[in-house]
Amino acid sequence: MAWYDEAIFYHIYPLGLLGAPKYNPHDGVTHRLPALNPWIDHIKSIGCNAIYIGPLFESEEHGYDTTDYKKLDSRLGDNDDLKNFVKNCHDAGVKVILDGVFNHTGRSFFAFKDIQEHRENSRYRDWYGNVNFYGNNEFNDGFSYDNWGGYNVLVKLNQRNPEVRDYICDVIRFWVSEFDIDGLRLDAADVLDFDFMKALRGTANSVKPDFWLMGEVIHGDYTRWVNEGTLHSVTNYNLHKALYSGHNDHNYFEIAHTVKRLYDMGGSRPDGLKLYNFVDNHDVERIYTKLNNKAHMAPVHVLLYTLPGVPSIYYGSEFAIEGRKEAFSDASLRPALNLDDFKDALTNNSVTALIARLGKARQSTPALSYGDYRELVLTNRQYAFARRSGDGYCVVAVNNDDGPYSMSLPAEGGSTFLSLLSGKEFPVQNGQISITLEPNSGDIYVPSDGKEPSAWKEVEVSTPSAAPVKEDFREVQEAPDSWMEVEEPIKAATTNNSWAEVSEDGTDIPCEEPAAKPEENGSKNEPEPAPTPAPSAQGSYEDGVIKGLQEAVLARMEKNGPITDQMRRDVEANVYHDSLINWIKSF
Repeated sequence: MAWYDEAIFYHIYPLGLLGAPKYNPHDGVTHRLPALNPWIDHIKSIGCNAIYIGPLFESEEHGYDTTDYKKLDSRLGDNDDLKNFVKNCHDAGVKVILDGVFNHTGRSFFAFKDIQEHRENSRYRDWYGNVNFYGNNEFNDGFSYDNWGGYNVLVKLNQRNPEVRDYICDVIRFWVSEFDIDGLRLDAADVLDFDFMKALRGTANSVKPDFWLMGEVIHGDYTRWVNEGTLHSVTNYNLHKALYSGHNDHNYFEIAHTVKRLYDMGGSRPDGLKLYNFVDNHDVERIYTKLNNKAHMAPVHVLLYTLPGVPSIYYGSEFAIEGRKEAFSDASLRPALNLDDFKDALTNNSVTALIARLGKARQSTPALSYGDYRELVLTNRQYAFARRSGDGYCVVAVNNDDGPYSMSLPAEGGSTFLSLLSGKEFPVQNGQISITLEPNSGDIYVPSDGKEPSAWKEVEVSTPSAAPVKEDFREVQEAPDSWMEVEEPIKAATTNNSWAEVSEDGTDIPCEEPAAKPEENGSKNEPEPAPTPAPSAQGSYEDGVIKGLQEAVLARMEKNGPITDQMRRDVEANVYHDSLINWIKSF
């Protein structure tokens, strides 16, 4: 067990939060970083115990065009300011990881400036990728080079060069000795050289016990990066997408399928890959902006805090602020905030109060950090699962419908169970608890036997609803009519993959898996009906429909890019009619 196994992160983009100018004026040091010290108490108050902050080091603009890896950006302060901030975090029991921007540098980095001056005679000519002195660029350097994302202001380092590797490893050692940091988030890890990452992991293992390496990876088989030789974790963009679209489309099948696929990647690890889970960050729109129904902030965050992985909150999103991505600018995603403007949020803002309660629930429930995952109930609008570890057991349930929903859930380890969000107790009868979820809500249930954990007395919280949490709250909108609902009869997936109908009182009635029926093509966005084979043998009709739906899923996937073998296997493994229909609708 390491500190990051139980971490709840708070993500800060400091140049934005502290209101630094967009471009570095290079007119001296402005000590903005000390203004973050009051935020430490706030971060603790909402249950977070770790901070991911960055980028921090000297740059020309947004921080990812580094010009000096060993000097705090002068718009934020000096190295003593960062050293004091990390110490203050540690004194409060909060770990700190920084942004490691090691794929590229800015054009004012010393090695690149030396190439500009000495050209072919520069000893740093091999520090960057494919420097070509017969080419040119928009800056009229008289040579060309590899960059990141098509931006020549971000010059790609040659990570195969031993000097570059040694320099970056020395930077990591410097950051640990100078600032006492606890880990790194590697920017653009999905394009980093794997041998280079292995060298970084070797350095991480040597500089500090439990030093954590987490990488920014968008798509792909996460086990390529998360293993004993490279990184401890990566950003879980797959779950990020599923969490908001699964709610906007009333499609918990998308979320459950994503969770199962990612969980299976973990192989024999009961707690999965421990991916870095988030609902928004400095590169994507705020979750409050993305959700059609703002009341879904509740079930979204319940899932963020309870599904396998390490949860993270992006600064300001605990207050339910807006943030819409704009053409050619991420400024609206990275606003300056004054903490005094939110001083009463814990009592007046239902989203802030909910996140604080979830933070305490996560810290006091080991099964949420170390437990395995088992799906219990799955419909378009309801989803429940269990987490179990050697230290305990809990059940999580969410409801994205505008009406209440009742269900029975298996209960292990006590004669009564406690709701960690509402504080209600539920007796165990025949090994189950019967619960009713409020509209657009979620909850966590743990064995209690009448003993309420003291932590739950500290924060009273109501579930976010359609009532505004701020003046510019927008009216709740329904999902587009084009999305078909597959809800009759309501089904619950049991642990042995058989099916059970859910009766009106929430109890399970075992039954055979129903034969698939062709759905009406209710929208021009739906796939053409699959051809129906002649029912010459029992089951051939259903098999033909399933096959047609699988082909429709693959066709939709192919529009977004090449189909990998893993993607094809995922589709072929899904033989559930309703799940396939909802999967098609998720595109």
